[in-house]
Amino acid sequence: MQEQTGPVAVVKDLVGAFTPLAVRKLELEIEERIQKVPTRLNEYGYDAYGLHPAAAKAAALPAALLYRYYFRVETFDIDRVPEGRVLLIANHAGQLPFDGAMLGTSLLLEADPPRIARPMGEYWIPRIPWFNVFAARTGALVGTPENCVSMLEAGEAVMVFPEGVRGMNKLYADRYKLQRFGLGFMRLALETDTPVVPVAIVGSEEQQPGLANLKSVGRLLGMPSFPITPTFPWLGPLGLLPLPVKYRIYFGTALRFTGDPSDDDATISGKVDVVRKSIHDLFERGLAERQSVFR
Repeated sequence: MQEQTGPVAVVKDLVGAFTPLAVRKLELEIEERIQKVPTRLNEYGYDAYGLHPAAAKAAALPAALLYRYYFRVETFDIDRVPEGRVLLIANHAGQLPFDGAMLGTSLLLEADPPRIARPMGEYWIPRIPWFNVFAARTGALVGTPENCVSMLEAGEAVMVFPEGVRGMNKLYADRYKLQRFGLGFMRLALETDTPVVPVAIVGSEEQQPGLANLKSVGRLLGMPSFPITPTFPWLGPLGLLPLPVKYRIYFGTALRFTGDPSDDDATISGKVDVVRKSIHDLFERGLAERQSVFR
């Protein structure tokens, strides 16, 4: 391959020279691990769902920096995630989805073999200009049953947060109190015979403490909510930055369920409660083991 010359090469050399060694090592680590992830790409370099490895790599670096140096994430029992298709069912909190980004990063950096986790996003995500394309290029899809079934049948690891915005925008007083779970993920697990791995994320519930939620203002802005935190909206965009809490991600034992995916809600709810209790038990372990919110 011909070596680049001219101003572009000079800029790249300067950027490389001033990039801290730790960042360069992390870049190499990400590149090596993404290369180990099996992906079926078309002639244009995209997979069937719009993911592009170069975009995934670019997005992985800032997420990995947050993972290693800001949230200082520790994972526990990540080897419980089986190979092949799997549903990762986790709690959701913190106003912005840093928890999903950290869970996905854990599978890329810590799992053996590494995996690109596929988040199922909210229905309003495609309405956000630019971000909708970015989400698709890095592996996310809107969480429709059809999308999820397709991903699972392709052998992907799919992340689902069944609390949805109910969990993400909960108030600080409700931290680590699991909100109502949707039933859809269980019907999909039964339909596709997919194992379910409960995941408890400890730390995200304190990253942006919710003081109030002005839902009516959110609706006027086309958003599912409008949270008030100690820093937002008072500090403008800077108020969206999370606190440097310490994350601990606990993976539970893989669960398999049998039954008819079209069973009545009461029957499905009983199975969902098993997953919910598993996450609650992992919460108790995580909260007992940590020294403080920041350690």
